Amino acid sequence: MIHDRRDILGLTAAAIAASAIPVAAQDARPRHGLIGQMLSQPGKRDELVAILTNATGAMPGCLSYVVALDAANPDAIWITEVWDSRDSHAASLELPAVQAGIAKARPIIAGFGQRFETVPVAGV
Repeated sequence: MIHDRRDILGLTAAAIAASAIPVAAQDARPRHGLIGQMLSQPGKRDELVAILTNATGAMPGCLSYVVALDAANPDAIWITEVWDSRDSHAASLELPAVQAGIAKARPIIAGFGQRFETVPVAGV
């Protein structure tokens, strides 16, 4: 196999970049992250927050689940999640407590705003 100058430079850059990543991060499996905006019916945001936070107790594989109020919209919240895998997140949606929370929240959800999938690589 013959490598040209571009291949060698690319391999060298990759090796340098990999050596800059802490060992623990290299060994960790890729995480699955979600950041999404949820819109409540007018005046129902606090009720929606209560439902979401009560229905999400024990979710295997969930490393972080944060519900935050949108500072600019009194009827919007942001949910930020970090999971050990995409499969763990999918499995959580089948949990009885989560299913009950979804059913209870559905009537007061007005819609959804932006949604992003991420690959978390660091955090506290």
